[in-house]
Amino acid sequence: MRKFLKRLFITLLLLGAMGIAILIGFNLWLHAAYADRIYAVIDHVPLDERPRVAIVLGAGLTRSGEPTPALYDRVATAVDLYQRGLVNKLLLTGDNRFIDYNEPEAMRRTAAKLGVPDEDLVLDYAGRRTYDSCYRAREIFGVNRAILVTQAFHLDRAVYLCDSFGIESIGMVADRRKYTTGSQAWWTIREAAATLAAWIDVNVTHPTPVLGDQLPIEY
Repeated sequence: MRKFLKRLFITLLLLGAMGIAILIGFNLWLHAAYADRIYAVIDHVPLDERPRVAIVLGAGLTRSGEPTPALYDRVATAVDLYQRGLVNKLLLTGDNRFIDYNEPEAMRRTAAKLGVPDEDLVLDYAGRRTYDSCYRAREIFGVNRAILVTQAFHLDRAVYLCDSFGIESIGMVADRRKYTTGSQAWWTIREAAATLAAWIDVNVTHPTPVLGDQLPIEY
């Protein structure tokens, strides 16, 4: 019995180590694949005369219904892109499954306060996760060219997903402050698994998010 338990423990340990190695390897590969399409400095983002949309991905609300620091930074960064003429519209995509939880509306209020007119703000109320946001950007809003706005840890997955759905995209880093050590550690761990899950969604399971009438963005 002891020998069996020892072998079982070693087997589980090896399987766990293999799983971690696969996660790390896949994330490193994806980062290398998209590194040249992610920009940390706004002045380095290439100007393009063709219309582009900034897709701003949700990042949670505080108990008072205001954007978390990470979400505020995403919106503020997208506003900077808009004011410099690098994008024509902001697609604010987040979760609104519950009546008292409305990420897109909180994002809209923030962007409006920072100077973006309402006619250039488009709200996606069914962006429950990054996969859904990218899928719906193409299928519902007709986006084919975009700058994805989120924190650095998240951009590899976001650009990969938009690429997979036929959106020509680059990424803009929205790290405008130093976040807490706990938040950064949690984001890093969660992202490693979420990135592999995104590959499985795109290539194996093909889930269909909440859809509806097409609402093409007018540039």
